[in-house]
Amino acid sequence: MTINPDFISPCGLYCGVCAIYIADRDKNLKFKERLVGLYKGGIPGKGTLPNSENISAQDIRCKGCLSDELFMHCKQCEIRDCTSRKGYSGCHECDEFPCPHIENFPMTVGKKVILRVVPYRRKVGTQKWIQDEEARYFCPECGNKVYRGVVSCNQCRAQLDLD
Repeated sequence: MTINPDFISPCGLYCGVCAIYIADRDKNLKFKERLVGLYKGGIPGKGTLPNSENISAQDIRCKGCLSDELFMHCKQCEIRDCTSRKGYSGCHECDEFPCPHIENFPMTVGKKVILRVVPYRRKVGTQKWIQDEEARYFCPECGNKVYRGVVSCNQCRAQLDLD
């Protein structure tokens, strides 16, 4: 498996299974519009991102956390800034995990995944963490590749809880 180094996010939210990245990669306008609704707070209890009131489908684009083309919220990510300041490649290297940046993470699914994967990445290493994140996001009913945070398969409509 070839790993795109731009996908190795410091927080542990592996970019290869990110809905923003996938919608942008596939140029899927309908998916981008659904994501706009999510980030504006259209799904109660899932959390919203700050400064999202004017987000549009054109803003749903990213090439990975460590790339030169970041999603608007990745540009302002406190976790990314913190690891960079400390000279770490990720939270898995920090003795202060979980910190207030994680505890106050604005997206419920993202926080859940971060709390799951950072200790796992410490234990098994970056290569295995990425392989396992790639393998995790498939519908167990039909085998369709899905993204982090998905609640139902877009092929067979099975309810999913993969995070």
